[in-house]
Amino acid sequence: MGSVEALQKQLLQIWAHVSNWIVSPDTGIQLGAIVVSFFMAMVMTGMLRRSLPLLFIQPPRPPLLALRRFAYEKQVYLRPILNILCLGIALQATANLLTDQWVLRLGQSLAVSILLYTLITRTFRNVIARGLILWISIPLAVLTFMDWLDPVTRYLDSISMEIGNIRLSALGVIRVVVFGSILFWLGRLSNNAGKRMIRNQADLDIGTREVIAKLFEVGLYVVIFILLLQIMGINITALAVFGGALAVGLGFGLQSIASNFISGMIILLDRSLTVGDFIEMEDGKKGEIRELNMRFTILETYDGKDIMVPNEKFITSTFVNWTHKNHRQRYEIHLQVAYKTDLHRLFPLLRETVSKHPKVISAPGTPIEELPDAEILSFGESGVNILIEFWMEGIDDGRNRVGGDLLLMIWDALRENEIEIPFPQREVRMVS
Repeated sequence: MGSVEALQKQLLQIWAHVSNWIVSPDTGIQLGAIVVSFFMAMVMTGMLRRSLPLLFIQPPRPPLLALRRFAYEKQVYLRPILNILCLGIALQATANLLTDQWVLRLGQSLAVSILLYTLITRTFRNVIARGLILWISIPLAVLTFMDWLDPVTRYLDSISMEIGNIRLSALGVIRVVVFGSILFWLGRLSNNAGKRMIRNQADLDIGTREVIAKLFEVGLYVVIFILLLQIMGINITALAVFGGALAVGLGFGLQSIASNFISGMIILLDRSLTVGDFIEMEDGKKGEIRELNMRFTILETYDGKDIMVPNEKFITSTFVNWTHKNHRQRYEIHLQVAYKTDLHRLFPLLRETVSKHPKVISAPGTPIEELPDAEILSFGESGVNILIEFWMEGIDDGRNRVGGDLLLMIWDALRENEIEIPFPQREVRMVS
């Protein structure tokens, strides 16, 4: 019973303090000043709208009225700025009348929070970046205008623990999380923008652009990591010995990752692979290189799949690069005709049929070795084996598929000319 009575007594004392604060003249003056400040800001905004209507009406031709367009887009910040200005005047006017102005300061921090919210939500389109900046800037603004920043900072710094020679405090953890998030967000933006600029340099070949882009990415994140260590208060020179031992350990434990990383650098430097090359691996996997990364290469197949090939595979195994130096490829078609076929009439027919396809190289002036050709391959059991050769630009697959069209065209040509494609036949004799 004694504890309940003590709690009731404390609650009554708190209520008495709150009641005295509510009915005190200082509180009334400050609340009145806040209301008057917001009212004056609203009146001043209305007066400016009536005095300068052109600045609050969307321009009909923005390219010719850049200044009016700028004023129209920024007029939404006018009332929050006037709120802050009027509250600042109220603070100065009541400085000699009030002993404590925390209500006015709370109103001013609210006005600053409204301005920051409007500015951030209209400036940043990324949801994550917008939320991060809002949750950092608004609390800092409130603490600053309420003169609470130093006491809160000292309190958070007092909550600490020591691990060896390293002192960890709540303030340090918050600072690392906040500034680390900002650094990595800015680093990602800078990385994307920097690589985009490097890859747009048409004077450099694609391999050199990829090397510079990857080196830029690695260097940027190294700088971010060093800055983060400085924010944490860790002496970089003290990490030299530890870093050497860690590098040796990683060299043994992460040999595969290190090998793929170095292989990626070698591939980019010797230019044996470039984006857009069609690759066929030793194990039969094949596709077009869509992206060259430091650890693996992405092959995009014509059936919509991505194959992640470790870069080490291109150094230690054999592969075929179909389109690295020359996009022209030679293909073959095999068929068989009956022995009774007039081959002197067949070969010109096949060459003419294949040449009709728009993707087959057969234009005037084409070297004779690249023109469509038909010849005898061998003599089979049921007929004559014919070999047809043709050249085309690119790979015979995907959107550039040719082989299937040619087979249908040859089939139609053979039927129109009554040329027989034989099939195995056997003669059975019954011995009585």
